[in-house]
Amino acid sequence: MPRFRDTELSLSPSVPRKERVKDPKNIMRSVDPAALEMLAHYKDSGIITGYDRYVAQQPQCAFGYEGVCCKICIQGPCRVKGMEGAKSKGVCGAHDYTIVARNISRLAAGGASAHSDHGREIVYTLLAAARGETGDFKVKDEEKLRRVAANVGISAEGKDVNALAEEVALAALNDFGNITSEPCRWLTSYLTDGRKKKFEDCNIAPTSIDRAVVNLLHSTHMGVDADPVNIIFTGLRAGLADYTGMHISTDISDIVLGTPEPCVSEANLGVLKPKKVNIILHGHNPMLSQTLVDIGPEMEDEAKAAGAEGIQFSGICCTGNEVLMRSGVPIATNFSSQELAIMTGVADLMIVDVQCIMPSIRAVAECFNTKIVTTMSNSKIPGSEHIAFDEKHAVESARTVIRMAIDSFKQRQGKEYFVPDVKSKVIAGFSVESIMNLFSKINADVPMQALIDEIEAGRIKGVAFFCGCNNLESVHDQNHLEIVKGLLKENVFVITTGCSAQAMAKAGIMDPAHVDELCGENLAAFLHKLEELNKDTLTDGLPSAFHVGSCVDCSRAHDFLTLMAKTMGVDTPKVPYVATAPEAMSEKAISIGCGFVADGVPTHVGTMPPIEGSACVYDIACRIASDVYGGYFIFETDYAKATEKLLAALEYRTWKMGVHKAVAEKFDAPLTQNY
Repeated sequence: MPRFRDTELSLSPSVPRKERVKDPKNIMRSVDPAALEMLAHYKDSGIITGYDRYVAQQPQCAFGYEGVCCKICIQGPCRVKGMEGAKSKGVCGAHDYTIVARNISRLAAGGASAHSDHGREIVYTLLAAARGETGDFKVKDEEKLRRVAANVGISAEGKDVNALAEEVALAALNDFGNITSEPCRWLTSYLTDGRKKKFEDCNIAPTSIDRAVVNLLHSTHMGVDADPVNIIFTGLRAGLADYTGMHISTDISDIVLGTPEPCVSEANLGVLKPKKVNIILHGHNPMLSQTLVDIGPEMEDEAKAAGAEGIQFSGICCTGNEVLMRSGVPIATNFSSQELAIMTGVADLMIVDVQCIMPSIRAVAECFNTKIVTTMSNSKIPGSEHIAFDEKHAVESARTVIRMAIDSFKQRQGKEYFVPDVKSKVIAGFSVESIMNLFSKINADVPMQALIDEIEAGRIKGVAFFCGCNNLESVHDQNHLEIVKGLLKENVFVITTGCSAQAMAKAGIMDPAHVDELCGENLAAFLHKLEELNKDTLTDGLPSAFHVGSCVDCSRAHDFLTLMAKTMGVDTPKVPYVATAPEAMSEKAISIGCGFVADGVPTHVGTMPPIEGSACVYDIACRIASDVYGGYFIFETDYAKATEKLLAALEYRTWKMGVHKAVAEKFDAPLTQNY
């Protein structure tokens, strides 16, 4: 089970439940100066935002918060109200541990479904391009296509690019619905041998993404699985299905749209330009939004003819991250403050696809001049415009959307607006490939060894991966920023995705000018060394934290971990690497967390999932998971304590790795492979 040198540290929150929501009746729940300006400016306007709705929900239901409310059948909802007697179980006799395990595992199924369905749509785009059914997309990164093909066991010999792309696309689709007992290719092809054996021994490697989700939903149906260990481990299988879907999405996006390279941009509401046609790209599927960005320059003259100075694209959530990584499109804001971008009064059009889109954006848009355009058949908002995304007519659709935005720009002329003058410089675009290119200037033969040498010498304490959403249980962006600042000062190398990355971008953490201020001496020296050795390709330096993409690009973080493990000659549970979702909110955060725990990673969650209602399930997630897989959850809502616990987890692994290496060298023996 997990050990901390400070015996007062534990895997449970240090703050009692009733004290976790600080100042629950205060809507000014943000540390983002642009968000605070917007909230203050519109305080008495009558416009309702997510900040108002969160306050209105307080106090929230304790049964639901702890996970002991069961709504799986329509005899309920059943609530566990006592420890014994009739009140201690649901109508069907389900114990608290069964109810909590089913609830949390079903969240993982929802998250796996979201990421994987996203990936499937992108695979269909590659397939259409390979078959010549669309002229709007093609293989942009042939080198990545060939690497992916080799990784999943597809020979490229004698095949042209489209034939190979079609075979890769069909193999990816097979991972969604494989009918054999073989595990998913996009899972096993990217694992260490130790993880493959572990997942085989525990029977949690998914044979197909769809089957893993269906099996979980079936097993948690009323009257099926009541064993909390079995249910939770079935949830881990869904987490690995999620990992598979994320990896497919990342790989195919890189093949079709290009693998990210370092780029310079900006972040926060100050990127919106009142005199330009402002188009905000929001959601998670990048295909149409990237098309908009690509054809935007050819539409500039139409915008100028309407009186605008040009077209300004900006992003929210992971569609924003995708176009930032590949095209340098600035970030407007992240999840919790998405309505505030509309409230500036200069957002002419917001185009949305799937996931993390507040239905309320339509109501807010009615108060301003913003058109809301939905694009996906499974994600519509009443009262909005709908332009169906079709990979075969993407450019045509994009032109239609841009012209709608130009019309909207004409209509808002002369109307009041309020754009906070707040933005920060951002260096982003760090795929694993681009990071290894940087490291190769230190060690050309084994690039990852450049970082490992720093860790083994004690100069860098390990790697922390930040991901996840915003959750107004904590103050907007605060957990992300305080934890990352604490780890950077302690010389931890940071990579990040999703809204966590956007919080850092808005706050200036991705501005190279702040490296010496934010980082410990050793980490700063390492970053400056990389800058100097790569000065021929880096024009603006390196940031304190490395933005590696959208939430599906958590697969890049898995790859980074696996590459570290293979370079060190160990399995992933021995690597000094931790993950954190400081403001976890969505089902996707649960499935991502399950995948990292199964991959052997200490995984911190900074806002509580519905798990505290069963001590048994809590121990499975934190202790039994550690004993079996090497990874475990750390639940901690206090950012200072969370920082301590993450550092302690890294310290333990670095210390143990050092002992094992010393023993192996002393006795001229193989490096031990136990946890």
